[in-house]
Amino acid sequence: MAARRTAMALDDTSKAIIELLQEDGRRPYSEIAKAVGLSEAAVRQRVQRLTESGAMQIVAVTDPVQMGFARQAMIGMKVSGDTRIVAEALNALPFVIYVVLTAGSFDIIAEVVCEDDDELIELLNTHIRTIDGVLSTETLVYLKLAKQLYNWGTR
Repeated sequence: MAARRTAMALDDTSKAIIELLQEDGRRPYSEIAKAVGLSEAAVRQRVQRLTESGAMQIVAVTDPVQMGFARQAMIGMKVSGDTRIVAEALNALPFVIYVVLTAGSFDIIAEVVCEDDDELIELLNTHIRTIDGVLSTETLVYLKLAKQLYNWGTR
């Protein structure tokens, strides 16, 4: 059986560091240190522990359209058999940027970015619908991105 992921215990200082980096991932450690009352070295160590544990990532968020990916979509899938095996196959596809196992109308939902509609059709017909266990798909094409935030905090 696969190991279960457990939430990392975060104290108030680690949460504050995360929230500051969610506002600006390039914020200097010296500035963060002043805000949370630690040394710059201590902040650097905490950030390293948070990233190595998988609790946090620091990445550049891009606009897919400006990167040449004019077609974005969410694809809901009904699956037979082990959904984890289908999810692994989806994870291997470079067009797929987000995969979740769900309960409800779909067993898996995947977010994809493609250059255009032809590439989306190719992805669906050649790659996704041919995965063993995928029974059906429903594609929700994005018309306009109305909101995208990554600063929701640590609650």
